[in-house]
Amino acid sequence: MKVPFVDLSLQYQEIQKEVFDGIQNVCQRGAFILGQEEKDFEAEFAKYCHSQYGVGLNSGTDALYLALSALDIGPGDEVVLPTHTFIATALCVSYTGATPVFADSEDGTFNIDPRSFEKAITKKTKAVLPVHIYGQPADMAEIVAIAHTHGITVIEDAAQAHGAVYKNERVGALGDIACFSFYPTKNLGAFGDGGMVITKRQDIYEKVMMLRDYGRKGRYEHIVKGYNTRLDTVQAVALSAKLKRLDQWNRMRQQVAAWYQDELAGVSGVRLPKVGEDRSHVYHLYVVRVAGRDRVLERLNEEGVGSLIHYPIPVHLQPAYQDAGYKKGDFPVAEQIASEIISLPMFPHMSREQVKGVADVLKKILKGA
Repeated sequence: MKVPFVDLSLQYQEIQKEVFDGIQNVCQRGAFILGQEEKDFEAEFAKYCHSQYGVGLNSGTDALYLALSALDIGPGDEVVLPTHTFIATALCVSYTGATPVFADSEDGTFNIDPRSFEKAITKKTKAVLPVHIYGQPADMAEIVAIAHTHGITVIEDAAQAHGAVYKNERVGALGDIACFSFYPTKNLGAFGDGGMVITKRQDIYEKVMMLRDYGRKGRYEHIVKGYNTRLDTVQAVALSAKLKRLDQWNRMRQQVAAWYQDELAGVSGVRLPKVGEDRSHVYHLYVVRVAGRDRVLERLNEEGVGSLIHYPIPVHLQPAYQDAGYKKGDFPVAEQIASEIISLPMFPHMSREQVKGVADVLKKILKGA
């Protein structure tokens, strides 16, 4: 059985009429930039996240960059983040001129290890960027407690965790600021690029609002040197339609994960995802660990099972950051994780039959067949 890594066609069929009707309305009015639908979606998503303010942007990368910029983080400052993440988390720190300082991961959840974060703090540390990797919240209670003890701002990188819950609170409301990506394959994905900053702080909201739109306050009054990084109204139409279904689609992802757990329970040679206490996992990705990962990955794809690695090289070992002075062995848990992980097919409308097919192929490979 051939199973794609992701298939959003059935998701699209659910929202097709609603989105096309909405886009037609936008086209008829010509309000393509910061139209009413965009403003409505900002308010809807902020409310969904149990927060107050939302600023729509053109990518999750710009959400992170503008959040850091709104805090006036720049040269001479340090920001702590996990080395096991997509490189965009680190790049946004570098864009500001600040220094990304890496931390190790928890072996079970793959999230940033609070103890490693604490050890990385210096007098220059201005913020911490915990990443809710794969759709599971980081240990935010401990991270926030450590950060606030040292006067450090907490910025959630929630790009993979739309709708996830930690101690009865949604991600997006767990730190000072939260940044989301709406890349098409995300749990809440646009029809192109998109992102958002969520915050309860009015000062941050007002600063990001100016930064995203040329630094302006009035039409031609520019308070700061800003950028052009706005969320298009058409994307907001699609995102608003999907937001109504996000919780249902997350439950469907959790059901797919439960099927995987059943099919792969007790299978020798595979370690299944671990969910921490007092939190939910919305499974943007379903990631297992196997020995001989590269051979297993190659065989899976040969058998028609779309599989990927998120992420094969920790950021501290990327050539782009070789000037940071880190070396192999500095973050042993993250490095071990990166050598063993495989992301198996995961999408809301995946069937039990597809899950069984993937599991059967993986079991056959692990048995050496």
